[in-house]
Amino acid sequence: MLLLLLSGSVFGDQTASERPPNIVLMFADDLGYGDIGCYGHPYARTPAIDQLAKEGTRFTQFYVTGVTCNPSRTGLMTGLFPARLPKYAADFGFGDRTTITELLKKRGYSTGHFGKWHIGPRDSDGTYGIDLVETIGKARDATSGKTGRDHDLYSAAIDFIRDNKEGPFYVNIWGHATHFPVNTADGLVAEFKDVKVDRNDFSLTMQHKFDECQKIGGDLDESMRQYLGDVYQIDLNVGRVLKTLDELGLRENTIVVFSSDHGPAPVILGKQGAREFSNNMLGYAGELRGGKHEQYEGGTRVPFVIRWPGKVQAGRVDSANIASFVDWLPTLCSIAGIKELPSQLDGEDISDIWFGADRQRTKPLFWRTSSTGSTPAMRVDNWKLHLPRKQRGGPELYDLSVDPSERNNIAETHPEVVASLGKSLQAWVAELPAEYEKIEKTEPKKRSRDRKKNR
Repeated sequence: MLLLLLSGSVFGDQTASERPPNIVLMFADDLGYGDIGCYGHPYARTPAIDQLAKEGTRFTQFYVTGVTCNPSRTGLMTGLFPARLPKYAADFGFGDRTTITELLKKRGYSTGHFGKWHIGPRDSDGTYGIDLVETIGKARDATSGKTGRDHDLYSAAIDFIRDNKEGPFYVNIWGHATHFPVNTADGLVAEFKDVKVDRNDFSLTMQHKFDECQKIGGDLDESMRQYLGDVYQIDLNVGRVLKTLDELGLRENTIVVFSSDHGPAPVILGKQGAREFSNNMLGYAGELRGGKHEQYEGGTRVPFVIRWPGKVQAGRVDSANIASFVDWLPTLCSIAGIKELPSQLDGEDISDIWFGADRQRTKPLFWRTSSTGSTPAMRVDNWKLHLPRKQRGGPELYDLSVDPSERNNIAETHPEVVASLGKSLQAWVAELPAEYEKIEKTEPKKRSRDRKKNR
């Protein structure tokens, strides 16, 4: 009741249509750019997400801020490139950085977070201005039936939406699929019993994953069915949220976004090699090179679908604009009427792009892991530049307008572009911390817990 009173104190004199919109962010984990139907997967069954795209706008050049889970979420929550933070946020939190949830909370929003956390050691209610935090792990019946591993966390988020239907509310729904391990409910796998993989249905960038799957003893058909079933359960849960919004009459004044935190995970993971269920990691980045852990397009470019009836154009495919989750904070603040923003922001307000404008972004996109010796990368207009570590090869330059797969390094034929962009990239690197602090763990720490019983 306290939340509704607080909301009413700010927006009580406004009609529902005059209030700032509700905001629902559904975030998949390790889902590839090409893993859903409307982004070109030949076998995926994603009717709810595909319908969301028909009712809204689908972006084809949308980026995350990091190539692993925490950095991606850090940029989304703070509007800063994660390499700026000297302390790894998964271990230490965001420090004095202001989050989008804190800003919306001050504006009068009810705020909730359900599912994966990975943005700090504290996940209690009130953290980062989030009223209700439920870091829910996989559903107990995830390996049987047809509900899938994200069912419980989506159920909790739906309860939050119902409890705060008077709005406005903001909710993070951060699922676990398709993160390793993919061990899908039998009933979901059975939905794809007729799928037989034709490798010609997939781009060249996918062939090495098929090779690795078979190398470690996997069956391509069965592994693909496992992966497709995990993606399908995401779609089923998205459909549940959309149905709830319709039932409550909230469709018209709710921004709904579906996306992923970065590219798909590898089959064989570096020094860890093959693990149980590794053969099922058949996430697809379409024609894009790379995936999780890599700053190539397959690791940084993700699906992004947004719907806001009457504001965001229905049925539009935006293939021109370059946008990023680093823009999430300033964009939502603009829409919600928040005037006082953090003094330092790497993102920009792209609400006009959401609403249909075509323009060049004003700020470049940068990537680097939180390690002083790691390789930085940047995107400006159609150019993507990767700088090497010291004494390790030369720069890589790609024109993404003609080479989104980053197969043809044209650094040698465009030295002037390398010099110009390289200067900007090095200047950005010079702004970053001289050292980083991270807690070394001898074994994984369990961060998820069962859904709270005292809701």
